[in-house]
Amino acid sequence: MNDLNNSPSIAIVTGAGGGIGRAIARALAERQWKVVVNDLNADTAQKTSGRINADGGESIVLCADIGDEMAVEAFFESVQDKYLQPATLLVNNAGVQTWASLQTLSAERWKNTINTNLTGCFLMTKKFAELAPTGSSVINIGSGCNKLAFPKLIDYSAAKGGIEMFTKSAALDLGPQGIRVNCIAPGAIATERTAGETDDYSASWAELTPLQRIGTPEDVANVVLLLSDPKAGFITGQTLNVDGGLFCRAIWPAGY
Repeated sequence: MNDLNNSPSIAIVTGAGGGIGRAIARALAERQWKVVVNDLNADTAQKTSGRINADGGESIVLCADIGDEMAVEAFFESVQDKYLQPATLLVNNAGVQTWASLQTLSAERWKNTINTNLTGCFLMTKKFAELAPTGSSVINIGSGCNKLAFPKLIDYSAAKGGIEMFTKSAALDLGPQGIRVNCIAPGAIATERTAGETDDYSASWAELTPLQRIGTPEDVANVVLLLSDPKAGFITGQTLNVDGGLFCRAIWPAGY
């Protein structure tokens, strides 16, 4: 493997068609990364890529099911064919969730969520690491439910908890190759998806957050920039909460 120089190169962002993924892709492009926009939805992926390119950045769209091993192989072949060199940053952001209790969650929904959120993270990281040079980095997007169980999010909580431990294990395995692996765990973030969860998502979660506001996709994207920077070159195997202090709070009796 060849060492990286200090200039940004090729970044892959999965689930970049909207929300946090779109913000990450745009932020990286602003830092001169060549961004590979991945999403199952070709229309939203094209919107992200088109916006990046209109703003003077460089991006391409490669739609692929990251939970399918053959599709992942073909995806990385396409990256190589386009750029004639491997990507040096992978952001595993793609994720789905199902609102259901244990008793009502179907096996099909369970498999779909685990396949996308956890197996996809594994497959993408494995193939990325086969090709990436020393100095490369993987950033996995987790959640507050990395450590805390969320009501009616059985599959999502299981997958995101798995991502945190996968991050640690992958960091141990890939450290000798000079590849760092870290995780970002967002709290309440304002996206198209979360806006539909409650009548007033922002107010209900801001009240619980010590910083008295909810986060933005850009708040998460800024931490991706931090962890992908060579100046963060001695940070690996870590999970950084980007939650305004939301999940610092312990359950505490009234009257203390």
